Amino acid sequence: MALGRLNVVAGALALALSFVAPAYADAPLLSPMFQDHAVLQRDQPIAVWGVADAGDTVSVSLNGHTASARADRSGHWRTNLPALATGGPYTLTARTRGATQTISDVMLGDVFLCSGQSNMELPVAATLYGNFEAMRSANSMIRLLTVPKASAAAPQDHFSGPVSWSLAGPDSVKDFSGTCYYFARELAKTEHVALGLIHSSWGGSNIETWLSEPGLRAVGGFGPQMDLLDAYARNNDEGLRRLASTWVSWWHAKMPSGGEPWTDAAASQSWTPLPEPMRDWKTWGVPELANHNGMVWFRRVVQLTAAQAAQQASLSLGEIDEVDTTWVNGQPIGNSFGWSTERTYPVPEHLLHEGDNLIVVNVLSTWDMGGMYGPTDHMKLSFADGSSAPLGGSWTYQFVPESIGYPPRAPWESIGGMTSLYNGMIAPIGPYGLRGALWYQGETSAGNPRYQDLLTGLMHDWRTHFGANLPFLIVQLPNFGTRPAAPAASDWASLREAQRRAVAADPHAGLAVTIDIGLPDQLHPPDKQDIGKRLARAARHVVYGDAITPSGPTPASAHRQNNAVVVSFTNIDGALVAYSGAPVGFELCGADQASCRFVAATMQANAVTLDASSVGAATRVRFCWGDAPTCNLYDGAGLPAGPFEIPIQ
Repeated sequence: MALGRLNVVAGALALALSFVAPAYADAPLLSPMFQDHAVLQRDQPIAVWGVADAGDTVSVSLNGHTASARADRSGHWRTNLPALATGGPYTLTARTRGATQTISDVMLGDVFLCSGQSNMELPVAATLYGNFEAMRSANSMIRLLTVPKASAAAPQDHFSGPVSWSLAGPDSVKDFSGTCYYFARELAKTEHVALGLIHSSWGGSNIETWLSEPGLRAVGGFGPQMDLLDAYARNNDEGLRRLASTWVSWWHAKMPSGGEPWTDAAASQSWTPLPEPMRDWKTWGVPELANHNGMVWFRRVVQLTAAQAAQQASLSLGEIDEVDTTWVNGQPIGNSFGWSTERTYPVPEHLLHEGDNLIVVNVLSTWDMGGMYGPTDHMKLSFADGSSAPLGGSWTYQFVPESIGYPPRAPWESIGGMTSLYNGMIAPIGPYGLRGALWYQGETSAGNPRYQDLLTGLMHDWRTHFGANLPFLIVQLPNFGTRPAAPAASDWASLREAQRRAVAADPHAGLAVTIDIGLPDQLHPPDKQDIGKRLARAARHVVYGDAITPSGPTPASAHRQNNAVVVSFTNIDGALVAYSGAPVGFELCGADQASCRFVAATMQANAVTLDASSVGAATRVRFCWGDAPTCNLYDGAGLPAGPFEIPIQ
């Protein structure tokens, strides 16, 4: 009886406590952005937010200042603490009637968001002398947070995994963005405040993935993709069906006599047995596939019993590189992107049947390796009762010529789609206060004629999220690829020009010129230290208002003078300097690429005079144009004049 009474009392006490303690008593009240060692943005109101019980009042305090908010029906709350000056360490505390969360060692300083693709992602350990740099990186005034990789079809209010703030030191720095860290290390020499670095990047990503849906719609021209993405976000199956319809229409337009390889009607067409083991198609020894960047069809028939066909099932295809569109019995069931990543798709009910079932996979590879890799024991149809039908072996294929181009891509792809990385890696940062943003991206987008509009749109979009005058520091792409022996068209040069023009038109943006820092044969130049220094110099001018030149000589104008064209420069520290003799890399061009000619140049303190005697119809000046051009024009601070194209007035 005594034990029974004790259990009853304990149960009653637990029930009473359940009405006092919120559902989030065991979970943080504060967003994961707020953790020990965090840096909060000084000199601006401090947004603080999190999750509590619906209707609960949350009180937040920091350094003697308090603010409160009431959680809405979903439990979300947000409030603002007043703007505070540089200082710390402080504690930040959030309280409800039944829960308290306190984070310590909080600093008021400057916070920078570092984003882009693989050159921003490249860790300190992979840079020049990386291990040595990490060993001497201890600095409690530099704090680091890395956003986990995630893509989503709609904006997320939470990260895909845990995040934490860390003090700069050997263990935390070695795997952190080299460009971002070296920027802060250099900036710390002049700005004596705590620096918080938020790193959010993904190698191979295009710029469209980093804009929000409203931001991309504002750029214009993406309405159909956004509508398709909205449909997918509401219902994955409906989005997939709509993509497949577009895909099929594209195929019929490009290959009117190509049949429909995804249907049974294609069974009589020519299919070739797939070489075993399954691997990169460039290694099959098939001449037409040796350097093939394009599509290949893969086909497999599997026999099922009536009992198997009646069950819920999932299709596992093993590793695929890089985009697959998958059909079962003529119906689309999946489309996804990934480099050598495994695919598993649920099979819709009633799609399978007794007897022969047709599985067809179209694989697109745009560079490097391509195909279905297995391993064969990972390839199977799995059924609800735990049984499976193996799919290893007996695959056939059809080659698709590169000349037809690339098919429509799913806007929900992780790094090649639309808005996906904004949704998964920027939106969860919330309204966290920032002093500026660093952007190092463009390699994947080279050849995109709309890059200037997109970069301008991205800056506007993120300012809508983080603040109207958020400064941007843009890394202009370095030299990489073919060294031009004669004037030539260049997608990389065109993208650098798009970056230059977007920055020049924006009073709150700066450019870090890196045309002399890359290596022609390395997509990821290891010298991120100098890139960090140039970003820090641009920040001193754009963010902090220092009276220094931001990024080296920039063209002001080009005008005719007899048989010459004079190019005037501004933002020169001292005077122009041409290393190893006269300036090289100048071109005069007419209306088209074929009219461009290299011309001799002579230099004055702030101008360069070009010999136009042999190019009388020139209307444009180009400088350092090409994938990996030779450039030798600098100023007294050792900063290079960056690539450009300007009209002759």
